[in-house]
Amino acid sequence: MENKTQNRNWVAIITMFALFAMVGFVTNLAAPFGNIWGFKYESAGMLGNLMNFTAYLFMGIPAGNMLTTVGYKKTALIGMCVGVVGLFIQYLSSVFGADTLVYGDYALNLFIYLLGALVCGFSVCMLNTVVNPMLNLLGGGGKVGNQLLQLGGACNSLAGTLAPYLAGALIGTITAETAMNDVTPLLFIGIGIFVVAIIVIGSLKIEEPQANLSQVTFEHSPIAFRHCLLGVIAIFFYVGVEVGIPAQLNFYVSNMSFEGAAAVGGSLAAIYWLLMLCGRLASGSLLGNVSSKTQLTYASSIAIVLLLVAVFLPESITINLYGGDVPLKCLFIFLCGLCTSVMWGGIFNLATEGLGKYTAKASGLFMAMVVGGGVMPYLQDLIGVNVGRIASYWLAIAMLAYILFYAVVGSKNVNKDIPVE
Repeated sequence: MENKTQNRNWVAIITMFALFAMVGFVTNLAAPFGNIWGFKYESAGMLGNLMNFTAYLFMGIPAGNMLTTVGYKKTALIGMCVGVVGLFIQYLSSVFGADTLVYGDYALNLFIYLLGALVCGFSVCMLNTVVNPMLNLLGGGGKVGNQLLQLGGACNSLAGTLAPYLAGALIGTITAETAMNDVTPLLFIGIGIFVVAIIVIGSLKIEEPQANLSQVTFEHSPIAFRHCLLGVIAIFFYVGVEVGIPAQLNFYVSNMSFEGAAAVGGSLAAIYWLLMLCGRLASGSLLGNVSSKTQLTYASSIAIVLLLVAVFLPESITINLYGGDVPLKCLFIFLCGLCTSVMWGGIFNLATEGLGKYTAKASGLFMAMVVGGGVMPYLQDLIGVNVGRIASYWLAIAMLAYILFYAVVGSKNVNKDIPVE
């Protein structure tokens, strides 16, 4: 009987890893697709990304409620069906409205694409709402739960790296003639993966980690737990840090005067994401005996130190990268990828510890706060434009300081008197 339970758990764990990968793949399509739109329309490059993150704000709490009403498996299946619709709408932007002006200089096909990006955002929000608490619960919380979250995050990073790579291979060099129909094979690959996953997961028997939640009475909200409320705020800041650090690094280097600066800026940002993948693999495979609190404390502390060095190090100290003289401070900025890699799983693990029946609803709150990945990088960019790219990292340092506070003080469960069964 014990072996059968273990086998069922492994089926569920592998399934959640696959869903984590799909979230990364679909989310990271926004950046290369944004390059196409940004070439055609001024300030349109980040609109798809903004739609993805905006979807979390509106779908996070409803997705958490879905876990309690229809369960984890059905929520995942609904999320994948929504993903098929979202990718197909983006495909329609390559077919309709290319020459139809709707608002100012923007054509109808841009609005069709943005609608598709919003629908895809709903999809990945639902999938994220499923995979994070389920992996944590399958691992029994604590160190093992965090370990599974980090390994799932590694799958997310790997698939997220593949998406822009495949898009780049299809697009080649962006010109005025480049359009969405150049990347339609990638859209159909995504649709095909979703369809296969729907069939496979629909046929699998996945045991729900929290059965009969629809019959449970919830006397409180998850934010009645102080460590959950502070963790929700920490996730909002974390996603802002994760997205903002490489974005400003890319802008900072791309605007330098040497030839090929844009390519170097993009390469340094890519190294940041690669280090996030390495960090998650290390955390998932090598640091299973290290608590989430310890990992989060050290990661946030080191990230603060790295950014402080980057802020105060003179720009006159440079290194030669790809034929251009780049300030040495850039090295300390992209090294932050190793630190941010473990933060999502660590914060989620600490914030949902001891929540019991409130875990599913808490997951929905966390997904709503992913909107921080749209809000905080936007604020950081405003600082970067008006004050300076390096000066904008003071905002990231402040957010990391809060995450450090959460790891050391805020993550303690002081509401153990609230019944969770």
